[in-house]
Amino acid sequence: MDVTLHLSEDQAAALEAQAAAEGVPVDVWLQRLAEQHARPVQSAARSLARPIWEEIVENMKDVPEEVMAAMPNDGASQHDHYIYGWPKREA
Repeated sequence: MDVTLHLSEDQAAALEAQAAAEGVPVDVWLQRLAEQHARPVQSAARSLARPIWEEIVENMKDVPEEVMAAMPNDGASQHDHYIYGWPKREA
């Protein structure tokens, strides 16, 4: 894909300086920059393809058992109490 950018002289000079600092031409530097920014988007898209419960299980796998045991059993139904400190609702 070809891209045309209209840059000010200052912007162009800044890009040229960044590329020169890495010892590469501007087009190579911009290609590397594009590759760096494309990776997180691709990995985020892949992780969104998994069901949310798999994400939760993966995120919680390293939580120690004693911490899990101390979590409230009514956390879902009384979330306002635990998050905001509101009085518990009657069940």
